[in-house]
Amino acid sequence: MTTPAELHPHPALRGQSILTLKEAPEAVPDVVRSAAWLKATPRNRWPAVLDGRAVALIFERPSTRTRVSFDVGVHHLGGHPLTLNGADLQMGRGESIRDTALVLSRMVSAVVLRTGPHAVIEELANHATVPVINGLTYDHHPCQALADVLTISERFGDVRGLKVAYLGDGNNCCVSLMIAGAALGMDVVAACPEGFTPKADVVRWADELGRPLGGGARVVTSPQEAAAGAKVLYTDTWISMGDEDTRDARLAALGPYRVDDDLIAHAHAAAIVMHCLPAHHGEEVAEGVLYGARSAVWDQAENRIHAQAALLAHVLG
Repeated sequence: MTTPAELHPHPALRGQSILTLKEAPEAVPDVVRSAAWLKATPRNRWPAVLDGRAVALIFERPSTRTRVSFDVGVHHLGGHPLTLNGADLQMGRGESIRDTALVLSRMVSAVVLRTGPHAVIEELANHATVPVINGLTYDHHPCQALADVLTISERFGDVRGLKVAYLGDGNNCCVSLMIAGAALGMDVVAACPEGFTPKADVVRWADELGRPLGGGARVVTSPQEAAAGAKVLYTDTWISMGDEDTRDARLAALGPYRVDDDLIAHAHAAAIVMHCLPAHHGEEVAEGVLYGARSAVWDQAENRIHAQAALLAHVLG
């Protein structure tokens, strides 16, 4: 089997677990190029770079896009996706993470895990002898971020210095967007109220990564300041799984950060709107914006397939 040049593994990614994207930020541009190539190629003509390989897809938390996109991506690369939820595994009944990692490493070529505490996936990767890929933790969502920067790149081409405004809760999607965006030279500005800002050490790390490339990362409190001149306005749900008990307080604090026509008026004339979904209409984003002409949300969702398939091709190629 001949692997196209577009899918040749980046040396920093081959056999590497990807938990945050901080493991190999220099490889992000190559993954995005590979993803764009896959998107331009009919799926029935994708090279079978995962031929004969099984990939365990473990979902301890509900999922739509991550679950479907990984399943489709692995299948079209010629691999066998083995999709499991927490109740399917003995890990959900008390078997240690270490034992689970050692067993799965004998049976599959890679493990994708969607879980809660980031320490869980760190422990799994520490004991596994095959690559582990983060399908979401409370702290990071690297696969979402790869799809995000792919979407931005296909809309605007050269993204060095391009301003991306993230509005609202500085959560896992915000953090991973900063890392992936900075790796491509984007200027990622997060507008968050007090108590909702991303961790300062990650912001500093992303800013130091992005500055030599013409971008960076920073946090402000004013949504209008973040949106001013931005070509991308990005938001995420304000009420994530587990936040239901604090719903009223969160809505009150985050209300001024809603992406609506008033906020878009501060952005660049060619600005697009992005949302990693699921969306709560009228809360973090106006319904007319979500389904309007500026929305790149549905391309963004589809791009999960191409970005994650490209990542697997680099890790397992």
